[in-house]
Amino acid sequence: MNFKRKLLLAALPFAFCLSGLAQADMTLKIAEIHPAGYPTVVSQENMGKAIEKATNGELKFRMFSGGVLGSEKEVVEQVQIGAVQMTRVSLGTLGPVVPDVNVFNMPFVFRDHDHMRKVIDGEIGQEILDKITNSEFNMVGLAWMDGGVRNLYTKKPVRSLEDLKGMKIRVIGNPMFIETFNALGANGIAMDTGEIFSALQTGVIDGAENNPPTMLEHNHFRNAKYYTLTGHLILPEPIVISKATWNKLTPEQQEIVKKYAKEAQFEERRLWDEKSAASETKLKEAGVEFIEVDKKPFFDATAPIREKYGAPYAELIKRIEAVE
Repeated sequence: MNFKRKLLLAALPFAFCLSGLAQADMTLKIAEIHPAGYPTVVSQENMGKAIEKATNGELKFRMFSGGVLGSEKEVVEQVQIGAVQMTRVSLGTLGPVVPDVNVFNMPFVFRDHDHMRKVIDGEIGQEILDKITNSEFNMVGLAWMDGGVRNLYTKKPVRSLEDLKGMKIRVIGNPMFIETFNALGANGIAMDTGEIFSALQTGVIDGAENNPPTMLEHNHFRNAKYYTLTGHLILPEPIVISKATWNKLTPEQQEIVKKYAKEAQFEERRLWDEKSAASETKLKEAGVEFIEVDKKPFFDATAPIREKYGAPYAELIKRIEAVE
């Protein structure tokens, strides 16, 4: 046996040892636009702690909340190249990247909040996660977060569809959402979450649409005092991990990540319900008026959107509707 071969054989155990050390040092960055304490942030932080414990420290997580790593769109791009390892992202942002998720993005596709939860907890929810994983966009779908019911909040009251006419409403940068509000008679304007506060303050927009916790935590209620309960969107939000990162994990580590991501799905739901109720109370105390509205005109006005975007998902929509 020559000297070089002896040296190589002697080095192999050390190389494996180094590999193990590298694995032990793997730290995954989680990016969130929402601030610390928000249900999606808390549940993902707890998920990270549980995974670190279950892997004996082989996988560690670091949360970057409050949008410090960029907008949702920018974070998705970073996840695709592996610069950020994990995130919770709105389907509105993900739709232009992975078109198959757009079935959940259509207005009024879910009857109510409970219906949405039953759908994502079942085989349809897993199918959509698999579509994310099997797409060419370098992400693995792990679980669902609950993004609540999205309603309309404005600087002037909207008590009917007619009141919405001509208003400039901020929406997520997804063509379907822009067209949805155009169909309602408003002008849908795509804008990052971090820009909404100043846009409301300066009159660039007349309103936006989102859930009570987001309206409260991002201080949008300071400039928009009317919250109209349109319920036009009920959006689940997937937790995704970079496929480049996923492929570096052992099969055992992958199973652990999936297990605790699913646990986070249900923890976040409990936190969400508590946060949503508390947020509604705080918004009312701050002078926000919650307005009940007849939803049928809104549903009817958005029929062309469901017809246009729903055609490729006709059978899937039937299955969604059949979930009880």
